[in-house]
Amino acid sequence: MSEINVRVLLQSDREKWGELYIAYARFYNSTQTEEMRESVWKWLHGDEENLFGLAAIDDKDKIVGIAHCRTFLRPLAANTGLFLDDLFVDPESRGSGAAEALIAHIRQLAAEKEYAIVRWNTADNNYRARGLYDHVARKTDWLTYDIQL
Repeated sequence: MSEINVRVLLQSDREKWGELYIAYARFYNSTQTEEMRESVWKWLHGDEENLFGLAAIDDKDKIVGIAHCRTFLRPLAANTGLFLDDLFVDPESRGSGAAEALIAHIRQLAAEKEYAIVRWNTADNNYRARGLYDHVARKTDWLTYDIQL
C-alpha cells in the first residue's frame, strides 16, 4: 500500500479532478456535462458557496481520489455538521488507502472545527465502499427522500 496524503483541491487539479468526477458520475449512472462540472468547480473555489474539495495524492504525486464536503446546520441538535457529498477513488487505486485517508482527513477537519458529526449517503448496492464505511462510521436507521423539481 502506498502512502496517501490529502490536501485541498488546487486550481491546477482541474483536469484530473474532471476525469475523476466524470468516472464518479458514470459509477452512479448520472448525466454529467462539462457545463455541470464547470459549475461544481466554481463552487469548489468560490467564496459564495459552502463547498470545498479534497484530493488524495499517492506517493507519485498523482491524484487518485477526490471528496467534496460542506457544512450543514442541525437545528434539532443546535449544532453544525460536515456533509460528505462525493467521494471517489480511481478504480486502479482502490485498496491503496485513499478512501480511508480522505475520510480520516475529513473527520480531523470536522473535529478541529468542533462540528458534531460527519455524515454521508451512499447507494445501497455500493458494497465495496460500504465495507469501508461500516468500519469507520455507524450506519443510521434514516431513509432518504427526494422531491424532484
